[in-house]
Amino acid sequence: MLKTVTVIFVSLMMCGVVVAQTSARAQQRFDPSGSFWLEGEPPAEFTDFSAINLNQRRLRRLPATGLQLSNGTSFRFRTVTVKQNNFTFNTVVVGGVSYTFAGKFLKGGDFAATWMGEETPVLEGVLTKFKDGKKVADAKLKFIYFGGT
Repeated sequence: MLKTVTVIFVSLMMCGVVVAQTSARAQQRFDPSGSFWLEGEPPAEFTDFSAINLNQRRLRRLPATGLQLSNGTSFRFRTVTVKQNNFTFNTVVVGGVSYTFAGKFLKGGDFAATWMGEETPVLEGVLTKFKDGKKVADAKLKFIYFGGT
């Protein structure tokens, strides 16, 4: 009887360790899915900029991944790297225009799970605009997060 109780106790303890490890991994997961809007007024070269959208889990409530202009034009990412300390992308060319970005996220975690509506910058980097393959504008910018509705 004592042996059975010991086996059951050890099994329950092991289950508790597995649950605790799984919970810790979920808290450490990096998922910046959502929209990133410019902090403050845009530079003159980027007045048509609306948002950078990330939808890593392909949720219906979030816009498709890419860069969006205020007139609704969307630029899908041709290449993208999404890591906390390295967020880069190159867009496809639309109407002779394309964009690149090189920057980093200023915080980690699951953005949607921790977002409280604050307007603190969470992303910074250099956005560059190209027209017919030639650089026409670039600016170091900061972005705030919007988690969708």
